[in-house]
Amino acid sequence: MPNPLPAEFFARPTLVVARDLLGAVLVHETDAGRLTASASRLAGRVVETEAYLADDPAMHGWKATFGGDGRVLPQGRAAGLFAAPGTAYVYNLYYTNWLLNVVTEPEGQAGAVLVRALEPVEGEAQMVENRPPSVKRRRDLANGPGKLTQALGIAEAPKTTRSRFHGTDLTRPPLCFERGEAVADDRVAVSSRIGISRGVDLDYRFFVADSPFVSPGEPSDLRLARKTHRRG
Repeated sequence: MPNPLPAEFFARPTLVVARDLLGAVLVHETDAGRLTASASRLAGRVVETEAYLADDPAMHGWKATFGGDGRVLPQGRAAGLFAAPGTAYVYNLYYTNWLLNVVTEPEGQAGAVLVRALEPVEGEAQMVENRPPSVKRRRDLANGPGKLTQALGIAEAPKTTRSRFHGTDLTRPPLCFERGEAVADDRVAVSSRIGISRGVDLDYRFFVADSPFVSPGEPSDLRLARKTHRRG
């Protein structure tokens, strides 16, 4: 039986949630599946996450606008980062990649965890159909934040401006996290996050060190050091 992670799981410090999400299973029960006797499930085990905190210059809500009562104003995408724990925060990057985050911390405090990579566990044939024909290897189906939303059928069509999942509750179907096998501490590695230009000194990326399904990107602190050395 499905065993979704409750809101209480996400109402904790963001770094704790980012680490503890490793091993959980992200499940999408597709619209087509819910019309049949047996739901069609696309699911992947989380093997990589990134944390984004309120005082983090790489976070969208870092410069959120607040009203006189101290609460964030309901304007712009940053407002979604102050929502109830377990809420989906989904945005588009470079007009092509849809990135799935889950809101953390108690409501009114900003925090989110980006799901960066998954190991396919259910519905793999459909994941292959959802990804471009050029994708040949199983390890490449969901080894990146834009790839995994595409594989699970939660990415949007071109020119769509807002995700249908943005602001939804990720503690219940059709899109939710279910409990999986815990990942031992000696298998968890940390690094700088990938693809950012601010907050590169923060080791807020968590991943299963021995998993072949982790994304191939270079941590931002190493990328910056390499570029700086090249200029020098």
